[in-house]
Amino acid sequence: MAQCKRGDFSTCDAPCHGRPKTVTNPEIIDQIHELILEDRSISAKSIAKQLGISRERVGSIIHEDLDMKLSAKWVPKCLNADKKRQRCQLSEQLLEFLQRDPSDFLSRLVTMDETGLYQ
Repeated sequence: MAQCKRGDFSTCDAPCHGRPKTVTNPEIIDQIHELILEDRSISAKSIAKQLGISRERVGSIIHEDLDMKLSAKWVPKCLNADKKRQRCQLSEQLLEFLQRDPSDFLSRLVTMDETGLYQ
């Protein structure tokens, strides 16, 4: 109201005061991700201390940018319906391969990451 009385009828947002989020950049996000991958049980407080940023900012990056949650160690959040269906289909295919030739199953299985196979 006071702006209109001064003759300012601009509809553009004025720059906000306060500190900009300079910490949340791709380099910091990658560093946090690397620290978590090196030690899945690392605390957000420890990460903040190593990188010299606030614990709250680390928590925000972990939850919002990396989409992870804490469950005794950092893990990706719950799977959505499509990912669950894909995993079920893959598991069924692996079970079929195992039933066809159990002796040759593991020697023909190839993984591309550090994923473990559990019974």
